[in-house]
Amino acid sequence: MVARRLLLVGEGNFSFAAALSEVQGPGTRLLATCPQEPTALAGDPAFRENLRRLRERGAEVRFGVDCTKLADVFGADGWKFDRIYFNFPHCGRKAGVAKNRELLARFFQSCVDVLADRGEVHVALCRGQGGTPADCPRREWHNSWQVVAMAAGGGLILSSIHPFSSDAVPGYKCTGYRSQNKSFHIEGALNHVFTRSLPFEESHSMICRVRLDDHWVSFSVPEALVGKINRGFLETNSSHPVKTINEKLIAELGKTFSLQRIKCPPPLLPEKGCDSHVAWSSDSPSVPFWIVPQKEKIPHSELLADEITCDMEDFLVSFSRLHLQKEPEWNREQETQKRIQTPTKFLLRPSLLVSAQDVIQGPSFLPGSLYILSGPVFRKCLISPFMLPAFHETLFIHGFNKKMNDSCLQLFLEHLKCSLRALLTQRLPDGPELSSSLTFKPQKNEKDYMICVKPHNFGPDKTVGLVIGSIVTSATNQLYRDLDFVFVSVNLDLLVMLVWGIPDWRILWTFDERFLDHFVPEKVEPFKTFSLYPPSYVHDVSFWLNEDRRFDEVEFHTVARAVSQDMITSIQLLNHFQHPQTGQVSLCYRLTYQACDRALSHQQTILIQNRLRNEIQQSLHVTVR
Repeated sequence: MVARRLLLVGEGNFSFAAALSEVQGPGTRLLATCPQEPTALAGDPAFRENLRRLRERGAEVRFGVDCTKLADVFGADGWKFDRIYFNFPHCGRKAGVAKNRELLARFFQSCVDVLADRGEVHVALCRGQGGTPADCPRREWHNSWQVVAMAAGGGLILSSIHPFSSDAVPGYKCTGYRSQNKSFHIEGALNHVFTRSLPFEESHSMICRVRLDDHWVSFSVPEALVGKINRGFLETNSSHPVKTINEKLIAELGKTFSLQRIKCPPPLLPEKGCDSHVAWSSDSPSVPFWIVPQKEKIPHSELLADEITCDMEDFLVSFSRLHLQKEPEWNREQETQKRIQTPTKFLLRPSLLVSAQDVIQGPSFLPGSLYILSGPVFRKCLISPFMLPAFHETLFIHGFNKKMNDSCLQLFLEHLKCSLRALLTQRLPDGPELSSSLTFKPQKNEKDYMICVKPHNFGPDKTVGLVIGSIVTSATNQLYRDLDFVFVSVNLDLLVMLVWGIPDWRILWTFDERFLDHFVPEKVEPFKTFSLYPPSYVHDVSFWLNEDRRFDEVEFHTVARAVSQDMITSIQLLNHFQHPQTGQVSLCYRLTYQACDRALSHQQTILIQNRLRNEIQQSLHVTVR
C-alpha cells in the first residue's frame, strides 16, 4: 500500500518524524504530533533542528495532542490516515503493565475513528513487551502488554511484525517518556502492524431457496451454517483455492480417464428412502442437519426454460432433474398434491455418496468413464481442527467390467494416488518423503479404504494421520450386474489446507478479501495469514442434565459453534459429577475462544458466553449452574 497521509503520535523530539519525512515520496502528507506544548521542548536543540527539517519538507506539526482522543482533533475535518505511527508508548515513570495496556487499548480505539479502510497502525514496543510468540525472550502473558488483545478492542488485528530498525530512519534518536534524558532500550524492539478486521456482528437468520423436482423449497438455514450456504466456491468464476485444487485433481485424472462432469443436485435430501447414516469418515462422529422446508409449485413454463438454458461445458451432464428418492410410479399430480399437503422433513446432504447410485442409474451412464460430482456437504460434528460442519467434496464414480476387476481397480487406485501425491508434493521441497506419507488404509471389510495423509510441519504434533477421503469398492448395482464400481470421496477443504499449509479450516470461509489475495494462479506458496497471534480466552460452563432427556454432546458442540460463530476452537470436558443423594448429573466444560480472521476481544467472549448459557438451557433443556 502506498502511504499518502501519515500520522505520528507520541513524538518526543520529532527525530523519527523528521527522518521519516525525508524518505517519503511526493504526494505523501505527514502530520507529526506530541502530547507536550512547544514551551516544554524549546530548550532542546535537537527538537528545534527537527522542527526546522519537518517544516522545510512541508510536514505539519501539532502540539498537545492526546493519542487516545484523535477524533477530537481530526474528526471534524474528516481526515483519514493511511498509516498511524506510535513508537514506544509508555505511561511514564514506573507505570505498571496494567496502565500501559489501558493506554494501548484507548489508543487503538481512538485510531479506528481516523484510520482509512485499508490503513495500518504501526506500534513499536521494546523487547518482550508485546506478549506475542515473536518476542524473544517472551514474557508470561499476564506480565506483558498483551498488544494484540488490546488492539482487538478497537477492531484491529496484527497483520505483520518485524524488527524495529532505527537504521531505516537515519537520524532517529529514541528519547524516552516525554523526552526525558533516559531513553528506551530499543535493542530487540519489534514493530507491530495492525489493520482493520471485519466487524464482529450478531448472526441473522437466513432463508435459502432451492429446487427439488418441480417445486421451489425454502428453508431456514441452521444457525451453525449461516455464512456457509451458497458461497459459490466451485462456480466457474470463482478464484477460491477449493476450486483451484479441485480442477488440478480432476485434470490429473483426466490425463488417463475419459471424464464426465455432473452438475451437483440441490443440497436437500428427502427423509424417506435415504440413508441418514452415510459416514464420510468412519472415525468422525456426525449427524445430519434436519430441516422442515416450505414448498411452492414452479410454473411449467419456468421448468421448460430452465431445461433449455444451459451454459455449462459440452461434457457437463444435466443433473437438475435428478430424483434423489426412488418411489413407486404414482400419478404425478396426485403425488404432487400429497407432497404439498403433507410437509416432509428433509436433511441436508452429509455426503455426495448418497447420489452415487442415481448417477449409475442415469440414462447416459457409460461404463469406463470417470464421473465427477462436486459440491458442498453439511453435517453436525464435534468442534476440532479437522472436523468440518460444511466442506466441499468431490465424488469420483468409475464402473468397469467384472472380468477385469483387479487390473482396472488397481490401475485406477494407482492413478488416484499419483494424482494426490502430485498435489501434495507442491507444498514441500522434500516431495518423495511427503509422497510416502499418503496411504490408502484398508477398512474392516478389506474392500474399502480411507485416504490418509501424515502431515509434515502442519497442525498439532499429535496429528498422526489426517483422513482426507474414502474409497468404496464394495458397492454393487442391480442394473449393471456385469460391472464393478469404485466410489472415491475427497474432502477438498482438507486437501487445500495440506497443499497450502493452512492451519485453520475456518479461514477458508472468511469474507475478508485479503484471503483470496494470497492465491496467485499457477503458483503454490505456503499460506501467510493476515491475522497473526490472535489471543485466546478460556471460559467454563457447568450445568445439570435433565433426567428425562438424553444429553447429545454433538448437539452441544453445534449450539456452541452457532452461538460463537465458529469462535470456539476447543471444548473440553473437565468434570462429570453425580450428586450422591439426588443422583442428578452435572457436567463442566472448558471452552477456548479464538478468532482466525476477526478481532475478538475479551469483552466479546463474555457476551458470547452469556448467550451460550441461555441458549443451551433453551435448546438442550439443561439447568446452568
